[in-house]
Amino acid sequence: MTTENPPPPPVSEQELRDAMVQSLIDVGALRSSRVVAAFRTVPRHLAVPGVEMARAYDAESALITKTDESGVDVSSVSAPRIQAMQIEQADIQPGMNVLEIGSGGVNAAYLAELVGKQGRIVTVDIDPDVTARAKDFLKTTGHRNVTVITGDGGSGALDFAPFDRIIVTVQAADIPSSWVRQLTEGGRLVVPLRMRGMTRSVAFVRDDQRLISDGLELCGFVPMQGAGENRMRVVLIHDVDGEEIGLRLDDQPEPDTKALAEALAMPRCEEWSGVTLAGDESNEHLDLWLVTALDNLPLMAARPAARERGLVASASPLGIPTLVVGDSFAYRTVRRTDDPDRFELGAYGHGPQGRKAAERLVEEIRTWDRDHRGDRARITVYPAGTPDDQLVCARVIDRPHSRITISWP
Repeated sequence: MTTENPPPPPVSEQELRDAMVQSLIDVGALRSSRVVAAFRTVPRHLAVPGVEMARAYDAESALITKTDESGVDVSSVSAPRIQAMQIEQADIQPGMNVLEIGSGGVNAAYLAELVGKQGRIVTVDIDPDVTARAKDFLKTTGHRNVTVITGDGGSGALDFAPFDRIIVTVQAADIPSSWVRQLTEGGRLVVPLRMRGMTRSVAFVRDDQRLISDGLELCGFVPMQGAGENRMRVVLIHDVDGEEIGLRLDDQPEPDTKALAEALAMPRCEEWSGVTLAGDESNEHLDLWLVTALDNLPLMAARPAARERGLVASASPLGIPTLVVGDSFAYRTVRRTDDPDRFELGAYGHGPQGRKAAERLVEEIRTWDRDHRGDRARITVYPAGTPDDQLVCARVIDRPHSRITISWP
């Protein structure tokens, strides 16, 4: 006679929350006891009915709640790790008045737990479907210190200002002046800011009319809608169905796609830097250095099939920094070393000037390693129209409402 093992007991929602919290602590996303307590409390699965409960508590899962008519994601509940990261960046204290740009309900509930009954959360979203879901969720969870507004978050929420903290949960390419004006002096703005194609969650501190960065983290968010919408463009240099290769353009010039397509078909050249990364070491600060130092550096994105065919060596969904030099290009890559835990940085070049482009890219990789490997970029936001002589010596990104600078120690 054989006996089957009994099925495992069902996992409760509290056990799932506790497991999520532990994983966030393990990766360093959760650090303060008050934020840990908030994440242990909020029943985030109620915001996404129909989604398997375990997935709602997966630390890395962003849950898409709406797409547009072309299938582009326009609203989501951010992954718990990203929410924890931003909330830790914001340093929320009891009794604060906090503005959230981009609603969904879950993040507002975490914030409400942190400010307590004496504080207030105002959450704004342009999409009435999103704010309706947020209201339903917050009513269900009993968070009554949250005001939900349907409107363009680029205007802030003047009737409830000033705010001690502003947290933006959509990708922004500009910093509207309303956000700065509605933030208290010394207050913190946390925003996923796109700079020359690179998006980082930047914690800013208001200093008069400027915002000065006080930490940045790698992230990804759906783009902002409304008056502040500024999406990246994608141009294809290989247009075969299922194995497309394209360049994501932010403020880079329009490339000669025909010439770059011809370059892609040419044999590649290789340049190696001698600079290595550990297997668990991020290249996020290197990439931000590259877009600071080099002018025409879009991001190359490719379908996995393009990599499998050997057309490109990488197929990152975020894009690989790619230097375009006229009819040629080179992109950052890595190769294994004799040490199984280290990888050497280099560049693959294509086209008549592919080697020149690869050498230039490798030169900046070495500069980063020699001069800035232990550094973090400083991001400063000035009002639009600020004269050049009042800016720090840095890469300048001009937007309709602001002048953003990236500088390095």
